[in-house]
Amino acid sequence: MPSTPDPYPQQPPEPHQPPYYSPPPQYSEPPQPAEPTYPAPPYPAPSYPTAPTAPTYPTPPPPQYPTDAAPHYPAAPSPYPTPPQFQPTAPAYAPPPAAPQPPAPTHAPDDLDYRHRGSRVHVAAHQRGADATAVGRLIVHVPGALVSGVVVGAVAAWLGGTVIGWTAVLGWLASGGLVFYRPAELLFARKVLKLRTPTAYELTRLEPVWREVTARAGIDARSYELMVENSDDLNAAAVAGHVVGVTTYALNEIPSANLAAVLAHELGHHTGGHSWAGLLGYWYSLPGRIAWAVTKALAALAVYVASRFSLLATGFLVLLMGTVVIFAVVGVWYVTLPLLLAPYLLAYAGRQGELRADQQAADLGFARPMAEVLHHLQAEEDAEVARATAAGQRLERPGPMARLLSTHPDHATRLSRLEPYLRLGR
Repeated sequence: MPSTPDPYPQQPPEPHQPPYYSPPPQYSEPPQPAEPTYPAPPYPAPSYPTAPTAPTYPTPPPPQYPTDAAPHYPAAPSPYPTPPQFQPTAPAYAPPPAAPQPPAPTHAPDDLDYRHRGSRVHVAAHQRGADATAVGRLIVHVPGALVSGVVVGAVAAWLGGTVIGWTAVLGWLASGGLVFYRPAELLFARKVLKLRTPTAYELTRLEPVWREVTARAGIDARSYELMVENSDDLNAAAVAGHVVGVTTYALNEIPSANLAAVLAHELGHHTGGHSWAGLLGYWYSLPGRIAWAVTKALAALAVYVASRFSLLATGFLVLLMGTVVIFAVVGVWYVTLPLLLAPYLLAYAGRQGELRADQQAADLGFARPMAEVLHHLQAEEDAEVARATAAGQRLERPGPMARLLSTHPDHATRLSRLEPYLRLGR
């Protein structure tokens, strides 16, 4: 039988290829159509009209409604208990209070004639002393100082024996030197008189005036400490041996010429020895003053206790005390009589010291500014009387005894003492 040709003849494999190998089909990516390009039109692009906008109308203002609060209706009671309200507790510590600030300074006119500004200052050889007023004060204080020494020695001897008594008396006498020890003076001025160190602004106002005053007097300005008191009064003070204090009112409110007159007045107290003599005498008479105050308190207590029991006992006690006083006055009159007269004599010495300090200011060329200060003080007193009269009050005029115990003369007396200097144009 003839053979039928194979419709699917097998192709012989290619050389070096396995019979089962067939090359992967090769696919060609379809061609990507190119981006059509169009020729630019020779005419401008047509513009089409936009849609008409809606007409705008003015917006009406919003309606105004009454601003009355809505009526308050009581709320329905809640079926639940109201939770407790807790208040915040204050901290366990409180911040320290702020330190008091001095009053804001103002600008007083500077009308002082600075004669020694920029020139060499002549310093006098005699810087300070003790005039008749200072010596008189020391003499008046001698009886009180003797009594004080007896009190100090007796108390110390009663507590520790004779040696301790004499030691206490000697120590007490030596303690008077603290009056001239500058740190002790500054401590006394700060703690007792409430003076403070001037601020930088206050020094720029105070130092030029003080230098002019001391230059005219031939005094070294560095010998004294300037201090300030926060006060609305026109005043100044000469303290111990080296401190001059002035109030903030005098520093900031009055013209420089008047301030110079006030400082010259206080300088007169220092150069005349009034300030240190008064403080030294007060210190040495202090134990006697304390003993006298304790004695009066005990006597008043004894009379009160006796009066609670019997009128006869009270009379007997008063009679006994009177006998002791009479015996003291008659038996040791040289001690008791000066002690009784000491307040009046010290007040007289104080008045004389004020007049001498005014004279010192006038000698330095400050008579007219000093008179203006006195007129200002007199005007303040008259205004006080007028206010009291308008309010229906009656101010008691000082009587003869009060005037005898006053340490300052009245303004009329001081002005009359300045009249000769005013006529000379000082």
